[in-house]
Formats: sequence, C-alpha cells, structure tokens
Amino acid sequence: MDISIIILNYKSKGLALNCIKSIKEADFSVPPFLSRSKREVKGEKGGFLKYEIIVVDNNSDDNIGEILNWQYPEIKFIQNGKNIGMGVGNNAGIKQASGEYIVIANPDILVLKDTFIELHNFMEMNSKVGVAGPRQFNPDKTVQNSCYRWYNLFTPLYRRTPLGKFKFAQRDLDRFLMKDFDHKSEKEVNWLLGSFLFCRANALKEVGLFDEKFFLYFEDTDLCRRFWEKNWKVVYLPVAKVIHNHARISAEEPWYKFLNSPAARAHIASWIKYLKKWGIN
Repeated sequence: MDISIIILNYKSKGLALNCIKSIKEADFSVPPFLSRSKREVKGEKGGFLKYEIIVVDNNSDDNIGEILNWQYPEIKFIQNGKNIGMGVGNNAGIKQASGEYIVIANPDILVLKDTFIELHNFMEMNSKVGVAGPRQFNPDKTVQNSCYRWYNLFTPLYRRTPLGKFKFAQRDLDRFLMKDFDHKSEKEVNWLLGSFLFCRANALKEVGLFDEKFFLYFEDTDLCRRFWEKNWKVVYLPVAKVIHNHARISAEEPWYKFLNSPAARAHIASWIKYLKKWGIN
C-alpha cells in the first residue's frame, strides 16, 4: 500500500462524505521515474498509487458507519464508543494503516485533483522530509494560515484576548503566523496545521504517534517538534493544495466567556500540557 488516508469524524458526517468524494475524484497516477514494480504499470505512462481510506468515528451517533458501508464498502471503518479526542482517534486509524505514507485529513478538507500526486512525488524525491503539508485555502479562495513558527509564552493569549491588539502582541503574532513569508514558496517550517499532514510512515514510527495526553489542540505542534527532534524535516509545500472549511471552534465564544466553551477549555488544558512538556522555544 502506498498511501493510507485517515479521516477522524466527530459529528461532521456531511463534511466527511464530501472529503471522501474529493479523494475518490483525485488523481493517483505517478510518472515513470517514480513507478515501482509493485504498482500496476501501464506501458511507459508510469503507474497508479494504491491507497486506502480509514474513517474513525468518535461516537458521533450520525450513522456514518452505515452510510459508508453502503456507499464505500472498501473503506475501513472504526467506531469508537466515546469521543476519545483528536490524537487518540487518529492513532486508532494509524494503527490500522499499511501505507508507506500516512495522511491525516480533517473531515472538513477537500483535496484537489493533484494533491496526493504532488505530495507523494515530493516525498519520494526528498528522503529527509518526515512530514509535508499543502497550501490550504478558505472556501472563498483566500490563503489560510497552515504553517507556523513556535509559540512564545503568551502567543495563545494574544490570539484569544484583546491583548492581541497591542503592537508588541501584533509583532509576536506576525512572527508566529509567518507574515514575512509569501506562502507561495516551498519552505522548511517549525510546524504544520494538523488538518492535513502527509507523513512518511517509517518516520512516524520512529518519532511516535500523536501524544494522547492532548485531547484537542497542540497535538500537531507536538508531533512536528518530535519530527525535528529526530532530524526529520517538516516542509510546507504550496504546489499541493487543499480547501479547508476551517472553524476555530475554541474561538467562537467571546474571550471573557472562554470557560463556557469545552473547546476553549481543551485548548487551555493542552497549552499547559505543551508547556510542561516542551517549555518555550
């Protein structure tokens, strides 16, 4: 198997089905110089990547398993009895994967026709890269932030409170969001947004799966730190593109009501755990 695609669903049935549809419509052909004997090679046109889709459901109670069994019986489906979180849920899928590359894809992602080809070809030609991420677009076609520098101590606070309006905070946020970067060029980055990660399976095995202490948020930052720690590069690859219908659910409540939001509380809890694990920078 060349590529295993993990989709973790939690009450996002419609988005997950659209994500799967976009994957099914994507191109999985490869050029001749990357074709390998285990692939189905047709003349001099190269071959076709073998891929599998694994959907993990965190107790959404939306009948997605029955729908998948009807529409896509070839998809592996894992039903969890409760919402076990982002990291644990994705790990359940990764443990069932057999691909040389592991893709972590949020259900709110739509891939373009050549997304997988661009990422796969890049990884095949760059053996020191452990994980790569595409350029992500909002549904209105504006570029979305998806690569970052490391957090400073107060960066999350600046992003969630009126402190972010002060110039000192804006300077830190501009640094964090890489505002000095055009986001049109290939670049090694500190970390990538976990909504779409194209991971080398043997590198992932070396660095370890998602840290299950993080229920939601910071699991992607933590994973990328561990890739760098083991001397695997983390690369932003803008020639590969996806559409991400992103909702920052932890920021939906006004900042002064953050304790009313389970997502916001999970964000804070994960930040504390991240600080205990890594400190600052």
